[in-house]
Amino acid sequence: MTRDEWIAAFAREAGVERPSPDEIRELLSLAGVAAHSSERTAAPIACWIAGRSELSLGELRAAAERVTPADGD
Repeated sequence: MTRDEWIAAFAREAGVERPSPDEIRELLSLAGVAAHSSERTAAPIACWIAGRSELSLGELRAAAERVTPADGD
């Protein structure tokens, strides 16, 4: 089963519309920011928070970047 097949099946089981290719790209970007600026386990939790938020994925990524420490911090 491919990633996209799994996502589509999981979305059906969860009773929600599956994410678009652009949304998947944005979610992976958000997860990447979280995983690379803290412990890797922050990535799935960041995506959970994103799912509960009313902010756009772009706004969420910007928020994640704001809480990311600058190099050397």
